[in-house]
Amino acid sequence: MQVEFTDDAVLDIEEAVLWYENKRSGLSLDFELCLDAGIDNIIQNPNAYPVRYKHVSVHFIKRFPYGIHFYLPDEYTIRVIGVIHTSRSPAIWF
Repeated sequence: MQVEFTDDAVLDIEEAVLWYENKRSGLSLDFELCLDAGIDNIIQNPNAYPVRYKHVSVHFIKRFPYGIHFYLPDEYTIRVIGVIHTSRSPAIWF
């Protein structure tokens, strides 16, 4: 499957990486590794995640309070629309 990231999702990731790197040197790498593992889990079984709202599913990454919000526009594509902190509401997209 192909994974596509919206511009908003890329910005979310960049902001989180900068925040964690400012907290402790190297912590951003841990975040990125956990994020990559989460994406790999979604690729392995994208239909394992129930729809949480509208047509969007969420995978919560390990060790960090972030969810990968995604949907499947077709059978070959995973579109990540946001990687947001669990304290934020997904209503930001509506």
